[in-house]
Amino acid sequence: MAASAPETLTIVDAETVHVDAPAGHKAEIRLWLRLLTCTMTIETSIRRKLRERFDVTLPRFDLMAQLEKAPDGMTLGELSKRMMVSNGNLTGLVERLAAAKLVDSRASETDRRAQIVRLTAEGRAEFAAMAVEHESWVAEMMRGLSPGEVETLMRLLAKLKRSAHIALSADEKPAEGKNGAAS
Repeated sequence: MAASAPETLTIVDAETVHVDAPAGHKAEIRLWLRLLTCTMTIETSIRRKLRERFDVTLPRFDLMAQLEKAPDGMTLGELSKRMMVSNGNLTGLVERLAAAKLVDSRASETDRRAQIVRLTAEGRAEFAAMAVEHESWVAEMMRGLSPGEVETLMRLLAKLKRSAHIALSADEKPAEGKNGAAS
């Protein structure tokens, strides 16, 4: 008996419908929808697995991942920038992690108003266990791509990111009045 081809899963969602029936939809919109769908699909899976396996939220994992990269710790302001969330969103999360003895905080030596947050030894150990599984989950979701395709996609997404930043920078420049002065 001949081996059959691997079964493929067809998911029909709003984004797929737009890509498969592009009449009236520009390529850039279809691409944006495809990127959103991929992100949401992967993020939903990661959130569920973190919750089921470790009883951890994605924001908690993300915060611990940022702190893992900074053994000396980071201020809430630095964490806020890296995670693209407000300090207010981080405060409660840091307090819960501190109560669980996964992070500690101390006053900054250069600015006593700022707190430096860092992982404790227990926090590092817990994050390390989560990170190993997280990496395998992501790899599993990407297994349909060859190493060359992953590299190509990374290069193209970097180019898209630069393009978006350039467009954003242009949007943030002050508008000029009739006399050339910023209005």
